[in-house]
Amino acid sequence: MLGKIRILFWITYGVWLAAFVVLPILLVLYQSLHDVHGRWTLENFFRFFSPVYLRMAGDSLWYAFWITFLSLVVAYPAALALVRLASRDFWLVALILPSWVNLLLKAYAFLGILSEHGPVNALVSLVGLGPVPLLFTDLGFVLVSVYIFIPFMILPIFNAVRAIPAELIDAARDLGASPLQVVRRVIWPLSLPGVRAGVQATFIPALSLFMITRLIAGNRVITLGTAIEQHFLVTGDWGMGSAIAVVLLLLMSASVIFARRSFFAAPVGGE
Repeated sequence: MLGKIRILFWITYGVWLAAFVVLPILLVLYQSLHDVHGRWTLENFFRFFSPVYLRMAGDSLWYAFWITFLSLVVAYPAALALVRLASRDFWLVALILPSWVNLLLKAYAFLGILSEHGPVNALVSLVGLGPVPLLFTDLGFVLVSVYIFIPFMILPIFNAVRAIPAELIDAARDLGASPLQVVRRVIWPLSLPGVRAGVQATFIPALSLFMITRLIAGNRVITLGTAIEQHFLVTGDWGMGSAIAVVLLLLMSASVIFARRSFFAAPVGGE
């Protein structure tokens, strides 16, 4: 009986995987090999290697790197602090609660928050440093993106740090390790799986951002996600949009492989 249930689960999962993962990818690949007249061609991929699209790819990687790096810088100490709190589950829910709000609503909210007469500039002006132009700038785009992705970085790191046995930390302290050494030699290596999961959960979607680039950056930031939207909804060149999507999928796959083989995957206690 258990064997039949297991086979049924595998069949259900296989059908779901084929319908919602494999088939869409094959359709995108098929469309990328056609021009606007429906003829087979490789021209779309040749066009991608022009300076314009290569610069978009470089900008996408650059912004995704900074969004991921800044999210990690903010999320890691926040996760360490959360684990130590008595009511940590309450504060964790309070922290990730904004991620349940629709992304479009959050983007429109930041239009008011970062505007010239918004609360951020009012606070900056109060200390004599403002007003600072944040809306429709690269800085505003990165700050809003970091805010949006921080919950996706904190959650896996929090779970990884919480799973570290307290006896290991106590043993390190008893052996004379300073708080910084405990973090660097014990907590950081043991939390690397959570860091890797957080980096992947942030870097991969950050590569294909497009709505925030329009609303917050005012089209000053053009990424591959913006180009895909432009080709599908404005120019009607689905072939070129699909070719960019295929390259984006390859970049995402490469980032996953890199994360698995980089220092994020260092063996525990490798230092």
